[in-house]
Amino acid sequence: MAQVQLVVKTLKRLLKQHGKNYKEVAEALALSEASVKRIFSEGSFSLDRLEAICGLIDLELSDLFSEVKKQQHRIYQLTEDQEKQLVANEGLFIVANSVLNRWDFEMIQSMYEFSEHELIQHLAQLDRLKLIELLPNNRIKLIVDRNFNWIKYGPIQRFFEQKMQAEFLRSRFNQPGEKRVFVNGMLSRQSNQLLQEKILRLVDEFNERHAIDEELPLEDRFGSSMLVALRHWEPEFFEKKRRALDARQF
Repeated sequence: MAQVQLVVKTLKRLLKQHGKNYKEVAEALALSEASVKRIFSEGSFSLDRLEAICGLIDLELSDLFSEVKKQQHRIYQLTEDQEKQLVANEGLFIVANSVLNRWDFEMIQSMYEFSEHELIQHLAQLDRLKLIELLPNNRIKLIVDRNFNWIKYGPIQRFFEQKMQAEFLRSRFNQPGEKRVFVNGMLSRQSNQLLQEKILRLVDEFNERHAIDEELPLEDRFGSSMLVALRHWEPEFFEKKRRALDARQF
């Protein structure tokens, strides 16, 4: 991850943790909210503005850069072999997901039916895979970032498509905490790109809320998954009714 992007990502997370929004940042910098959003989007901070933003949350510039340095050592994408080993063992996958959610040894053991020996074995394997560092007294230091990127069409993505996607969608999404929206229309390439960018910002928001909510006790947090998709698509029965197939390239 580029250093400027990492600075922006870290700063946004720290502002969220302190309950600060773009409007408050704009007021502190004597700028419009739109200008502040553009600065964050482009990563075009002057040192004076960066220092002023840090001042909003009683943070020194040195503290911000120290936090960025910590993030630089995190792993943001797994290797093909790491992904293969995770999906090949359900127990290992469960433990990996748990540590990514910042669960400690006792929390994992209280939630899932692992013996102490089994859980230590799984954690030791994650240590060998360089995803965590298993410390004395079964303490866990996470090395991989919680929001690591799946390899495109890699083992974890294929595992999701083959085994989890249908199960996730097997719902009416009408219970508390559930939401499903399906919309259809005709968009230009420019509008499609704009919406894709908004989807990425929504994913960033999900990850930021995930980080903030880690401070809450486990009983106040719920396993949550979000699937957002956009594609150039026409139902098959529409296509069959066409006089000629749409041969345009998107």
